[in-house]
Amino acid sequence: MGRRVMREIKFREWDAQRGTISYGEREDFDDMIGFRFEHTENVDGDLSKERVLEQYTGLRDKNDREIYEGDIVKLHVVILSPDDKIGYIEYRPEFGYCINFGKSIARQEYWAANDKHTIEVIGNIHENPELLEKTGVE
Repeated sequence: MGRRVMREIKFREWDAQRGTISYGEREDFDDMIGFRFEHTENVDGDLSKERVLEQYTGLRDKNDREIYEGDIVKLHVVILSPDDKIGYIEYRPEFGYCINFGKSIARQEYWAANDKHTIEVIGNIHENPELLEKTGVE
């Protein structure tokens, strides 16, 4: 049996207090894997408590950009769809990574494994929420 290749595990972190995204550096140990993020302490010594971790999906968009949870994407369906759809990437335990369009979702097997679709990262929910305003996605 051939060797199974696992997707690369990566995380990024949104720090709401500072309005920044940092990408974790992986650290391998004998009994665990950790991720270190860039942080600076506040004046009073407390680190920001307003952080959101987002995982890499293991997929790339049409421009070879890594796709993470929280990314806002444009989905273009080649057949029967004159308009591109805009939504954001989220993880749902029952489906895996999905694109949330507000009133509907597209499961990963629909958009990631189909050559009739293209996907493009156009922003993220933290820095570019205005990209979702016209779509009705909250």
